[in-house]
Amino acid sequence: MIREGAAQIELLIEPNRPALHYWRDVWRYRELFWFLVWRDILVRYKQTVIGVAWSVIRPLATMIAFTVVFGLLAKLPSDEVPYPLLVFAAMLPWNFCANALSESSGSLIGNANLLTKVYFPRIIIPVSSIIVSLIDFTISLVIMAGVMLWYGYLPDWRIVTLPLFLLLAFLPVAGAGLWFAALNVKYRDFRYVVPFSLQFGLYVSPVGFASSIVPEKWRLIYALNPMVGVIDGFRWALLNGAVELYWPGILLSSALSLALLISGLWFFRKTERILADVI
Repeated sequence: MIREGAAQIELLIEPNRPALHYWRDVWRYRELFWFLVWRDILVRYKQTVIGVAWSVIRPLATMIAFTVVFGLLAKLPSDEVPYPLLVFAAMLPWNFCANALSESSGSLIGNANLLTKVYFPRIIIPVSSIIVSLIDFTISLVIMAGVMLWYGYLPDWRIVTLPLFLLLAFLPVAGAGLWFAALNVKYRDFRYVVPFSLQFGLYVSPVGFASSIVPEKWRLIYALNPMVGVIDGFRWALLNGAVELYWPGILLSSALSLALLISGLWFFRKTERILADVI
């Protein structure tokens, strides 16, 4: 019981709070959410020599490596688009998802002291780490604009659909991030599973090549990887439709991404009440 003047405020903390009450708590703790976002932004490049320049160097270096290996040496088709543009358009969602998943999966472990001392909806921590990854995404998007100007590519009306494909990228990474964040508390093996999964995913996703090289009969199966629809969508939106959308794959990726998010929310809520005990 907390007294404030003549009024009395009663705060009740209980496990398995009803969903409506839980999301009200999330809204009440929105200031903590933004504090965690701002804190992570400040410390991300603290005590680094070149600081935020890493957000510029990493996508550029990856673009050059993929262009040399897949474009110049392997001579894979690029759907009549300059290969650096094809790669960089794919690196935008891939880097966002990879960074967000990596940060969110270890976010609860990194905030163990906070978890064991005060009450707040634990979902705030992994989601805030995902939002921080949008900073690097924004920087990379500015670089992409510069590369497009260099090659004389100006976006058309399709650019307005980019937020929709960014949302499509957010769904699976949020779902997977919630799964891995909770599992990483109970089973520390997952700190090795996540880097391996990201490395494997980089090669099975159409980052260094166009997904059109996949035979038509395998396109729908290939779309079981949610990043396929996201990457194709980004290329379609940024490169004036030069990359054709495979709509059955987009719909399948969207459905799987939504299912992953819902299952991630369910599992995180199921294990949330014991996180402070096992961390």
